[in-house]
Amino acid sequence: MDAAKVKKLDDPRTLRALAHPLRLRLLGALRTDGPATVTTLASAVDEAIPLVSYHLRQLAEHGFIEQAPELAKDRRETWWKASHDFTSWSMTDFLDTPERLDAVAVLQREIFRRHVARIEQFYEHAHNWDEEWLAASEMSDVRLTLTPAELKQMTSEMWEVIERWRRREPTPGAGSADVILYAFPGGRGSA
Repeated sequence: MDAAKVKKLDDPRTLRALAHPLRLRLLGALRTDGPATVTTLASAVDEAIPLVSYHLRQLAEHGFIEQAPELAKDRRETWWKASHDFTSWSMTDFLDTPERLDAVAVLQREIFRRHVARIEQFYEHAHNWDEEWLAASEMSDVRLTLTPAELKQMTSEMWEVIERWRRREPTPGAGSADVILYAFPGGRGSA
């Protein structure tokens, strides 16, 4: 597999454009399931075609997705694909003004809500999963004593492991597994 294409965010308008719940779902669907038409996406997210079409245009305007005309069977059919494998940003790039910091916080809170919803959905449907999948799942937390540099090093090492598993060819019978990573200062206030 090729190296992942990453869209680095540094503009608050782009952050706010992505922070919409439906746009995050649409981008996630295109990244997970591959290129799709508006009709297919509308069905997947259970929303009206005109609404999905509007939000796809907003995602395209900010460079998250692009049309895939090579997939169209005729001129009436419009296919969309993700422009990048991942989106990244650093909070430190937005510390210069309260407005910029607020923009990154809006996006991070929306993503956090999506993560919580995914975890709740897993637990709500746990009875439908095979025992092997349930035994393989993990939810835990740990508080470590680290410097900021050590925390950064640890998360970099964790990303190396995740990337190694992401790049490998899937084993027959493999299914999707969500890995959600949070690493942040514990306690209250700043050090």
